[in-house]
Order: sequence, then C-alpha cells, then structure tokens
Amino acid sequence: MTGKRRSGNPVPVSDLATEILDPVMRRRAGVSIGLVQSWDEIVGPHLAGRTRPEKIQWPRRTSDDDPFEPAVLVIACEGAGALHLQHETAEVIGRVNAFLGFPAIGRIRIVQKPVRRIEADPRPRPRALSASEKARLSAAVSGIEDDALREALERLGRSVLGSGRGDRR
Repeated sequence: MTGKRRSGNPVPVSDLATEILDPVMRRRAGVSIGLVQSWDEIVGPHLAGRTRPEKIQWPRRTSDDDPFEPAVLVIACEGAGALHLQHETAEVIGRVNAFLGFPAIGRIRIVQKPVRRIEADPRPRPRALSASEKARLSAAVSGIEDDALREALERLGRSVLGSGRGDRR
C-alpha cells in the first residue's frame, strides 16, 4: 500500500485494487492502471472496443547522463481495427501523452491479437410486487420513524421480494 493512514471510513474496492495493482503493472508492463482504466476515453469509442494497451517499452539508458528518449506503446488490436489504429497513430500518441502529462510515447507498435472485454451482465429487473406483498412490506417498515431509513428499507424489501429471494409466506 502507499503508506497512507486509513480512517475508519469505507473505501471502494477499486481504490484498494488500484493501489495494489498499479506498482505491479508499472514494474511488469511499464503501464499504469490509470492508462488501462482510461483507455476508452483516451482513444474514443471507435477504437476502444478493438484495442487495449499492452505495455510501454522504455529504451535502455546506459547512464544517467543519457538524454531522455520517448518510449514505445505496445497496443493489442483485433482485425481491421489495426488499420484504423494505424491511421490514427499520431492522434493516439498525442492523447496518451496528454493523459500522462509529458511526451512519454514516441511510437506505437501494434500487435494483432484478440482483445477480450468482459462486459458486466445487466442486473435483471425485479418483478412488480403483488398487492399483498406491498401491504406486508409496508406493514413491516411502518414502525420505523426515520423517513430515509424507512424508504431505504422499503426499496430493499421490494428488491428482495421482486427478485424471488424473499421469504414468501
């Protein structure tokens, strides 16, 4: 971790994962998790579904006095997307450098391979409750004085009963 002291407040799992994975990705592939997560915004929707940043290859420096040389960004690409990416290479380099905040990338190398995107399945919508289920739910939460808590519990109850996981008596 970064050594920051954590308060007792909940932290999103994505933040924790980023803190753990970012140093590993930098060391192994030379690419930050932020670049991977922001790839869709960087290259736009027309390329995002067919490409993904693989790694950044930095030139070897023999001494600290060697001048800075930009790196090569290796991008995995599917099929005809490689041709589109090749035509937009200069724009992609400019956008990646703007994202990184300095002219880090000088060239792009395209590697043709499948780019798999795991799309989250949309959650099924809960079914509408019957009149008796609505009445039973309203009765169950009617004794709660706090309006916000009562409404939240009612939403939770509708979701549980509507998804079929509730206790149906």
